[in-house]
Amino acid sequence: MEYFKLEEFDCRCCGANKMNPDFLDKLQEAQRLAQTKFIIKSGYRCAKFNKEGGSDSLCHTKGIAADIDFHRGSQRLDILSALIRAGFERFAIGQNFIHVDSNDGPPSLWIY
Repeated sequence: MEYFKLEEFDCRCCGANKMNPDFLDKLQEAQRLAQTKFIIKSGYRCAKFNKEGGSDSLCHTKGIAADIDFHRGSQRLDILSALIRAGFERFAIGQNFIHVDSNDGPPSLWIY
């Protein structure tokens, strides 16, 4: 991968990594378009780690989600804009990260 190391997406619980190649290709395109470096906070999660984190979403366990860290509001806008231009349609905004996924369902934007 040009912009990421696959290890950045490893499960923090067990080290497993079953990221979907199509999702990663799309994320690579978003990174290419961005004006800021994407720092992956969370990628693949095993079922145990996902449950312990309180998530009922299976996107991370399917390898079709990532949480991208940011430290300034301008980074948030750059990241979100690049994700949209790359074709993503599902986002969540946290205090210091953006969740993006390719789960089935309608386009969505929610706040953590």
